[in-house]
Amino acid sequence: MACALWATYQRVHVPASHTPCVILGEMTSLSFRRARSEENKRQRAATIVEAARALALESGVASVTLTGLANRAGVHHSAVRRYFSSHKEVLLRLSTEGMAALAESVCTALEGSRERSPIEVGAILSAALVDAPLFCDLLGSHYVHFEHEVVIDHVREAQRVNQAAAMTIVEAIERSAPQIDREGALDIVISSFALAAMLWQFAHPPKGLEHDFSNEPGIPDDWDTDFGSTLTRLLTATCIGAATRP
Repeated sequence: MACALWATYQRVHVPASHTPCVILGEMTSLSFRRARSEENKRQRAATIVEAARALALESGVASVTLTGLANRAGVHHSAVRRYFSSHKEVLLRLSTEGMAALAESVCTALEGSRERSPIEVGAILSAALVDAPLFCDLLGSHYVHFEHEVVIDHVREAQRVNQAAAMTIVEAIERSAPQIDREGALDIVISSFALAAMLWQFAHPPKGLEHDFSNEPGIPDDWDTDFGSTLTRLLTATCIGAATRP
């Protein structure tokens, strides 16, 4: 279900022929002219998306602006608005893409005939999220900014794809870990997104606000603010709790 919806989403918004390396290469060499054909328009939109991806990976999602995005893509900021309602819509698309990729990664890791323990489920989920830093960064803004500042029809389309992707993870947990029922699997998936969104922002503060808690009086020596280890620890506890509750 998630794969089918994501494929439809891609056909509507992204040309089938594009890859990140091709698009990023084009951004440095193309002299941009107004796109005329439908394929050129799709290619231009995909180039803008890849420019947003590059900027977000370099300096964080919060740093991506309409002007910065236009400059990276090599177009005037008004040209971006011919393809997207705002730069937030571009980021919403990246978030939706990230959700589909995460679902595929988790389901692939969980599949097989061997049953998984709650601890293993927590480890697999956290590992997939740690391997998706851009998605975790996007999660922190998805519901706060993207869904409030993008055309509602586009938001609803993204929600359908995201919900389908999340449910594939729920179903994969149910199949692979018999100790966890459907309600528990739902709670685990919701918790994983909430924890990843909050912990990513906490562990990656804006430049100049980095803080060494080890120098703070009263803070325990074992205070752990590392994103990966903290996420793994909390998600593992969540999975164990979901499996043992009455």
